Amino acid sequence: MKRSEFIKSSLLTAGALTAGTGITNTFAAEKQNPFAADKTFNLDYAPHQGMFENHAGKNFLDQIQFMYDKGFRSIEDNGFLNRSVEEQNKIGNLLTKLGMRMGVFVVDGGDNWKTSLATGKKEFKDKFIETCKKSVEAAKRCNAKWLTVVPGFYERNLPYGNQFANIIDAMRAGAEIFEPHGLIMVLETLSDTPELFLQKTNETYAVCKAVQSPSCKILYDIYHMQRTEGDLIKTIDRCWDEIAYIQIGDNPGRKEPTTGEINYKNLFKHLHAKGYKGVMGMEHGNSKSGKEGELAVIAAYRKEDDFL
Repeated sequence: MKRSEFIKSSLLTAGALTAGTGITNTFAAEKQNPFAADKTFNLDYAPHQGMFENHAGKNFLDQIQFMYDKGFRSIEDNGFLNRSVEEQNKIGNLLTKLGMRMGVFVVDGGDNWKTSLATGKKEFKDKFIETCKKSVEAAKRCNAKWLTVVPGFYERNLPYGNQFANIIDAMRAGAEIFEPHGLIMVLETLSDTPELFLQKTNETYAVCKAVQSPSCKILYDIYHMQRTEGDLIKTIDRCWDEIAYIQIGDNPGRKEPTTGEINYKNLFKHLHAKGYKGVMGMEHGNSKSGKEGELAVIAAYRKEDDFL
């Protein structure tokens, strides 16, 4: 599932957060399920909108409450920046009430700057800076700490060194905006297309080292990195000092752990042993539809999280 599909889904369902809507009890009967109640996980897994809507309903606030009841203590919302201020405040208030964390949302300025920062063109950098400033205000409404940034595509008319310099220049400008607020932009390496400038973790690591800011770090997406480079544990260890955020998805299929080839129990155990306290974004689909599929997701995380 591509990031654009997650964002599209978030925008299509954002209208479900209507004024005055409270937390419903549509899923109360599910509390008899063995995965319910207050049992939290060893790592901080973060579902996203729509992952449990068959149990909790279409309203995102109800879905967040359901996530909490099932033991999750964080969420992700890629399209948060494009929600109304009212919707952002409602989500932030509920997260505060429940003691939950907001994972990443995307610093989304539109496809123009996403595909063009490597060019060094002023208009694209200006749009990026504008979106970073907008993201600071959105982050305040939900106490977010991490924000996803995708530097963009190769610019075939420029040598690699010039493109690298242009990316560094743009990332430093973004970091200068985020640093005073304690925010961290996390650069994501994707496997969706070979045209992206960042292809492997070591390249993203080099960007972060060049920017030299606590506000410019790596988003390590396990699904994408299994497809692009493999050797997951060794790569994580090599780049550990620049990794600030982790996302999950099994391969092939980009569904929940246990549905593909990745040994998530070993990975989770390794991350826990390293002392990782950050969010683990569940950026994947459900392998089965309906309530059965949603319970299967919870069961998979219970199984793979049982590593102590």
